[in-house]
Amino acid sequence: MTTGIQTYLNYIGGKWVPASTGEVEASINPANRHDVVGYVQISGRDDLEKAVAAAKNALSFWRKRSGPERGEFLHRMANILERRADEIAKTMTREMGKTLPEAKGETARGVALLRYYAGEGMRKVGDVIPSTDSGGLMFTTRVPLGVVGVITPWNFPVAIPLWKMAPALAYGNTVVFKPAEEAAVTATKLVECMEEAGLPAGVVNLVMGSGLVIGQGIVDHPDISGITFTGSNEVGRRVGQRAVARGAKYQLEMGGKNPVIVLEDADLDRAVEATVSGGLRTSGQKCTATSRVFVQGAVYDPFKEKLLSRVKEIQVGDGMDPRTWMGPLVSEEQLQRVLSYIRKGVEEGATLLCGGRRLEEGHLKDGFFVEPTVFEDVTPDMTIAREEIFGPVLALIRVETLEEALRLANDVPYGLSASIFTRDIGNMLSFIDEVDAGLVRVNAETAGVELQAPFGGMKQSSSHSREQGRAAIEFFTSIKTVFVKG
Repeated sequence: MTTGIQTYLNYIGGKWVPASTGEVEASINPANRHDVVGYVQISGRDDLEKAVAAAKNALSFWRKRSGPERGEFLHRMANILERRADEIAKTMTREMGKTLPEAKGETARGVALLRYYAGEGMRKVGDVIPSTDSGGLMFTTRVPLGVVGVITPWNFPVAIPLWKMAPALAYGNTVVFKPAEEAAVTATKLVECMEEAGLPAGVVNLVMGSGLVIGQGIVDHPDISGITFTGSNEVGRRVGQRAVARGAKYQLEMGGKNPVIVLEDADLDRAVEATVSGGLRTSGQKCTATSRVFVQGAVYDPFKEKLLSRVKEIQVGDGMDPRTWMGPLVSEEQLQRVLSYIRKGVEEGATLLCGGRRLEEGHLKDGFFVEPTVFEDVTPDMTIAREEIFGPVLALIRVETLEEALRLANDVPYGLSASIFTRDIGNMLSFIDEVDAGLVRVNAETAGVELQAPFGGMKQSSSHSREQGRAAIEFFTSIKTVFVKG
């Protein structure tokens, strides 16, 4: 272990503690593999047991606090996160690679999420229902789910944990939080903000470690009442199966193969900019990233020309460099995964229009960089048209009608987000009604949903629940129906 590099600890029962295993691993900068951001814990089941016990012990106290009291804690945390925003954004960029402006934007979103859910403490939690008994009073109220397991990915290491933990806390639950290993340093800084805000001991517990040990342990633990997970479909399916087996409530947000449809009456410049932003920002490493681009034949060639011109302008590099538009992929494993999909596209007969190479020139040689990549002559049965790549790869597909575009857009197992570019209100309405996606956007990129709105997918993109906004109350609480006879 290199002297001078900080070791980050678990946070259990209000104390920062090392893992019982005595093991740590390096979190490295994907723009420079020789730069160690910090050492993080490799926890074992004993650590998880302590975290669950602490959350269980704190539950009675926390659920009895009034909604406004819990909201005040979230307000304080928002103020602290805002004060530390630059520091946390820089840590995020250095740890997982997205550009600093993107990291600052995500951190600001985290502040807004905390403030939104702080206000939830002042909103209603039930309804009065007319009773057939004239002498009775009937109403509903909501109660916390209990101890909630929060399992989050590395690509949005501030926003996703907070859009899960903030409502969980606002509605009176306690939390066991397992972040992705690639973003564990950023996670500790979030929990530091909670501690500084006066979080009571045991209400949130941070346990770092592998998915196989800590993630699976959370899913299987009998004292955890609900699991909220964002990640891959492969892991998500296992989470759902194991949660069902023991009767736990679960919420899954998983992958996407998100289409944009560009019709002949579209504003092409606007459509190109949205396609590039939606598909290539964060190096395509987001579940709502644009992946398939269906372009009507009459405008296919001019759209392609404009798109390639814009993609070739993209500056790839370290996310801390203000000249960088697209940073690295998060790891060597992720880089090799994306390169394998690019090779598969070529092997299956798609035409590589630009990109496709690992970038290793100069200072890029020590990072996980790939060129932004565009294919055409992509058929619906090709692997790159059907599987989530999670990298900066766009597949152009020529179509002749909106009906053809919708049929092909829907012909995948995913249904997370989709967008269309058109000036025709009839086309807009047909798209909104017929596309299989939980997030539908018109004349805007596929990525992006406002925090006050429900977020989630259809088909294999989710467990058909919704996150964010008022929809979060449905997962993090249970309804009680009450009848009172005078």
